[in-house]
Amino acid sequence: MHGFKIRAFSFIISVKTIIFAPNFRGQMKIKEIIAALERFAPLPLQDGFDNAGLQVGLTEAEATGALLCLDVTEAVVDEAITLGYNLIISHHPLIFKGYKSISGRDYIERCILKAIRNDIVIYSAHTNLDNAPGGVNYKIAEKIGLKNVRILEPKEECLLKLVTFVPTEHAEKVRKALFDAGCGCIGNYDSCSYNLQGEGTFRAMEGANPFCGELGEFHTEAEVRVETILPAFRKGAVVKALLNSHPYEEPAFDLYPLKNAWNQVGSGVVGELEEPETELEFLKRIKKLFEVGCVKHTRLTGRLIQKVALCGGSGPFLASRAVGSGADVFITGEVKYHDYFNYENQILMAEIGHYESEQYTKEIFYSIIRELCPDVEVQMTRVNTNPIKYL
Repeated sequence: MHGFKIRAFSFIISVKTIIFAPNFRGQMKIKEIIAALERFAPLPLQDGFDNAGLQVGLTEAEATGALLCLDVTEAVVDEAITLGYNLIISHHPLIFKGYKSISGRDYIERCILKAIRNDIVIYSAHTNLDNAPGGVNYKIAEKIGLKNVRILEPKEECLLKLVTFVPTEHAEKVRKALFDAGCGCIGNYDSCSYNLQGEGTFRAMEGANPFCGELGEFHTEAEVRVETILPAFRKGAVVKALLNSHPYEEPAFDLYPLKNAWNQVGSGVVGELEEPETELEFLKRIKKLFEVGCVKHTRLTGRLIQKVALCGGSGPFLASRAVGSGADVFITGEVKYHDYFNYENQILMAEIGHYESEQYTKEIFYSIIRELCPDVEVQMTRVNTNPIKYL
């Protein structure tokens, strides 16, 4: 899983930061485990409708163990109690709507009450994990055996360009601080910047404390124009790093919103099989691989399957993207009746079940915790939380 780890982290902070980041050792607080998860799937990556993040509990407590699941149910909370674990990590949030009272009227309220009574923290990583590189859809692609995997619908308007001006001899120090704060990552490259030598001018007025030049005198300084890119949600950390590392008391800098697609982050993925398969061979393999009770699909046309688009959970909103990518098949967890009509002659559409499509999400949680929090006891739930049953 090492390649998976580096790719997933490198879009936010530099690969170097991840490779040499110390693992958490010894007794850990729950908040430290959550921090490790959010290094992989930052909360700002979640979609607008979502409620990923802390659901229930106080995170200052030391972790006694983490139970991993797709859904939080009463049976899962009971399992955590039996194991003596005080942390449940789920993919689907327990809480999606606001509550005016908590009285045990439904399973959600009963889970909340039981977790609070037993000092159990519930945390969820949902669409932020779906959208992260190396996340849910990459895991599905890995299981299927796809290569050359890339995002099907990249997020847009999530990137900023930073431009700043630094005295020549301090440019390297400022660049490093910006890279460490999350700037300069483009695809599989980090430390990306453009640098142009020039001259800056200023006059320090009364009350100023200039790094160079004299009060009241016009000054010219050899400076480097540094340009780099960053995720918009890293703006605060990046500006702080700039101000802390820049020698001027009033650094000049500009932030520009970018229209560029963020090709490392977004919904769904597309990739290729090593060898083409017939439609029936492929669907039978998927049925067995994901232990699907029933694979629903559009009619078979005799096409060979090699290019595969997919989206865990409910993904029909990506069907047109899948067609546009030239995929032979689009796999997702849920499809509405009329969606089958819309694309039946353009692509093989296969519905494998919401739970079935995302069941391996627990493996992602497990890998992150084992890698970054090796001393934490962790288990995947033994409870099958799929509410749909098959005859």
